[in-house]
Amino acid sequence: MEPRPNYITPAGYAALRTEYEALFGTERPQLVETIAWAAGNGDRSENGDYIYGRKRLREIDRRLGWLSKRMKAAKVVDPAQQADRTRIWFGATVQIADEDDNRRTLTLVGDDEADAGKGMVGWNAPIASALRGAALGDLRRVTLPGGEREYEVIAIDYP
Repeated sequence: MEPRPNYITPAGYAALRTEYEALFGTERPQLVETIAWAAGNGDRSENGDYIYGRKRLREIDRRLGWLSKRMKAAKVVDPAQQADRTRIWFGATVQIADEDDNRRTLTLVGDDEADAGKGMVGWNAPIASALRGAALGDLRRVTLPGGEREYEVIAIDYP
């Protein structure tokens, strides 16, 4: 079975790339230098700079590996190039209303760039899955942790 593509916007990919370059090009070399200096100070068992440095280096290497895998699997999709702007697809900014007429504005983005506090919902989130392909005025039922809700699509916009 082929894994799901890791859709991401150009801005999201640029953010991953920037983080990778900052860790690999700046923070990691400085840390290696600090660890080498601390190792030269003698007893490593009680050397805080050495112990913390090695721990932080492992964290950085783990994060670099994760970022590398995510960037390799990334499929950059520019929302401005969506052919069908009458339906909800990747990159759409959508306004929805629930049964109580509570309105929310969501933007469907890649899972790596999701930020619920800013209204950026990951492409594979339950609400995004339910909204995919919906047109203006469509009703969609979503099962959320707080229970089942029905939403009506009020507006669809693309950058």
